[in-house]
Amino acid sequence: MMRALILGGTADASLLAAEIARAGIEAVYSYGGRTRAPADQPLPTRIGGFGGVSGLADYIRREGITHVIDATHPFAAEMSRHAIEACADADTPLIALERAPWTRVSGDNWIDVDDVGAAAAALPEAPANVFLAIGRQHIAPFASKPQHTYTLRFVDPPEVDLPFAADVIVARGPFTLRSELEMMRTRGIGWIVARNSGGGGARAKIDAARSLGLPVIMIARPQLPERPRVESVTDVMQWLGHSARLGA
Repeated sequence: MMRALILGGTADASLLAAEIARAGIEAVYSYGGRTRAPADQPLPTRIGGFGGVSGLADYIRREGITHVIDATHPFAAEMSRHAIEACADADTPLIALERAPWTRVSGDNWIDVDDVGAAAAALPEAPANVFLAIGRQHIAPFASKPQHTYTLRFVDPPEVDLPFAADVIVARGPFTLRSELEMMRTRGIGWIVARNSGGGGARAKIDAARSLGLPVIMIARPQLPERPRVESVTDVMQWLGHSARLGA
């Protein structure tokens, strides 16, 4: 009997969960636990880590998981690496659901960097209004540039003090081009720091930056070992031996 495990937390993971539920496939949706109020899913849900590679492999065996879908954020590299190793250990098929990264189009003003530390170093020395669109776990390096006025946006209010003063927006996406333009104009944003997540759900800020002629410091995705990878829910459902209604 098929029993799937979705390593989730993305919009695509939620779309996949809906498709799997409609198909009547037995499955579990797993959240990493970083969001205090995760979106409801039409599948049994677990929240929290597995205890490393061995813990995930044990879970796969104990729960009779036959297929694992890694639909985590492209920058959740540790979880993705653990999934690769655990599935190899448990001899369980793994596929990654991951949108292609964004690519430059005419009018984009990107500064490509490899990691968050390099992104902080790439900011100008002169004070500027900076929108950090990178998640709360990755902001510490920007304390090295305290002359800037930072705008942050989180799904949940921060539970601990931030490493620097910032204007914090608490909101859950996806966001529209219109709302991103309004946010950037209202706050006088001059620079944007973003991770190359890909997909359409987070793209509005990149489109807004292009429209306003703003520079974007674009952080490249972490490198992962080779693994089977697809870009759509439809492809995952086919991998599971089912058709999808979404056509996504």
